Amino acid sequence: MALIETEAALHEAHRDNHTHRDVNGGWLRPAVFGAMDGLVSNLALMTGVAGGAVGHQTIVITGLAGLAAGAFSMAAGEYTSVASQRDLVEAELDVERRELRRHPQDEEDELAALYVARGVAPELAREVARQLSKDPEQALEIHAREELGIDPGDLPSPLVAAVSSFGSFALGALLPLLPYLLGATVLWPALLLALIGLFGCGAVVAKVTARSWWFSGLRQLALGGAAAGVTYALGALFGTAVG
Repeated sequence: MALIETEAALHEAHRDNHTHRDVNGGWLRPAVFGAMDGLVSNLALMTGVAGGAVGHQTIVITGLAGLAAGAFSMAAGEYTSVASQRDLVEAELDVERRELRRHPQDEEDELAALYVARGVAPELAREVARQLSKDPEQALEIHAREELGIDPGDLPSPLVAAVSSFGSFALGALLPLLPYLLGATVLWPALLLALIGLFGCGAVVAKVTARSWWFSGLRQLALGGAAAGVTYALGALFGTAVG
């Protein structure tokens, strides 16, 4: 009895620990990319303008314009990209659906051959393929996974991608702008807040992807800081040349 209870506990622990993150969702990549892009691009834009020795009102207007333009651009780009990808996948699913309807035996043989190639005994592979092919929708799902590497029921949503991208970009772009909106008249508070945000974003992404948080945070901090430094230098150079 004790042995049975121990095995049951081990099985329960394995089931609880053997879970995976959602790697096919349509929100994580645009959200992460949007926040990073919003931070880096708006920080670089504002530091570039600040390098030209303009007034803080011009920097604020530049930051607001960069936030709005970037957020809408990101959302439109993500929606178009994901919608185009989804349309392509659905077109391929239609091809597979027609083949299953017109040549069901050929598709069943193809599935059996695939399992044989993976090491399943031929007779067992044929029986598995036969059983799976009884339901047309199940057969379509199996063929899509095996041949196309996709799950027909888990396609990314263009709207989710667009909204995630818009919101995360706007939030990221707001960080370097926030000190100015709260009354700052110099660049360093915006720069400091933005760099902290870059490190934080990198650390959060590392938590999601199970990588080292400090390495990811420092890497993003270095990339964003380098972009801000280069654009500030260019702004100073062009400002002097124009002046």
